[in-house]
Amino acid sequence: MKKMLFILNPCAGTRKGNKVLPEILSVFNRADYDVRIFVTAKRRDATEAAMHLAPGMDLVVCCGGDGTLNEVISGLLQAGLEISLGYICAGSTNDFANSLHLATDPVEAAMQIVNGTVQSVDVGLFADRYFSYVASFGAFTKVSYSTPQSVKNALGHTAYLLEGIKDLSQIHKIRVRLELDGDTTLEDDYLFGAVCNSTSVGGILKLDPNQVDMCDGQFEVLLVRAPKNLAEITECIGAIRKQQYNCRMMTFRSAKEIKIFTESDINWSLDGEMAPGSSGITVKNLHHAIHLLR
Repeated sequence: MKKMLFILNPCAGTRKGNKVLPEILSVFNRADYDVRIFVTAKRRDATEAAMHLAPGMDLVVCCGGDGTLNEVISGLLQAGLEISLGYICAGSTNDFANSLHLATDPVEAAMQIVNGTVQSVDVGLFADRYFSYVASFGAFTKVSYSTPQSVKNALGHTAYLLEGIKDLSQIHKIRVRLELDGDTTLEDDYLFGAVCNSTSVGGILKLDPNQVDMCDGQFEVLLVRAPKNLAEITECIGAIRKQQYNCRMMTFRSAKEIKIFTESDINWSLDGEMAPGSSGITVKNLHHAIHLLR
């Protein structure tokens, strides 16, 4: 029999993975997998499990949200393991899964894994940390990691909008200089910025799937200038609604390496989890770093 490490976050989203766990395991057993289950209890558990329990396995399956997936990918890469990965999304927003059109029903996702083929997908390196689909700073970034899980469970990505509105009075512009692949420099006062490999960020910002390829060795860089007046705020909102990200208030570029400089240290969000930053950060695209069954 083939060996599988199944990493489950029992608290992810509405816990839909837990509810059908016997059915999920039945799918894997019938596909000739001997499954070892690891249930996370605290942050970094999934990383430690991937690092220390995955060696010798034929497949690692993550059942949880984007944060749990981040931890599993981090563990595999830190351990230097090239093991195929399956993902059963069970979070509140599931940007990564939606971008790759993965099944949202847990049992269907399990069947997709056992019947699928391997696709190599890019991963981001943020200083010495990994991210699967987005590193962001500025407005609403704090919301992604500070919104209570109970609120996320009840409202999904709407929770980010509601909690973000509460934070508007605390939003400040950030002076940022970005160097893209060593040949393009951007500098301005920004309200929000994201280095992403996804067609969805926080379930709010949607990128054109014709412009996003999660396997091409390139990141998309999205920047929102700090509005100076009500007219510019209205222009920003209109651009986001129409997905017009190359306009006066917004910038959209692609790059494989981005150097980011700020006047002071700022906090970032990596796949929805808080990451302390510094005044100088390098973000790199790790081409085809993970091998996803889909």
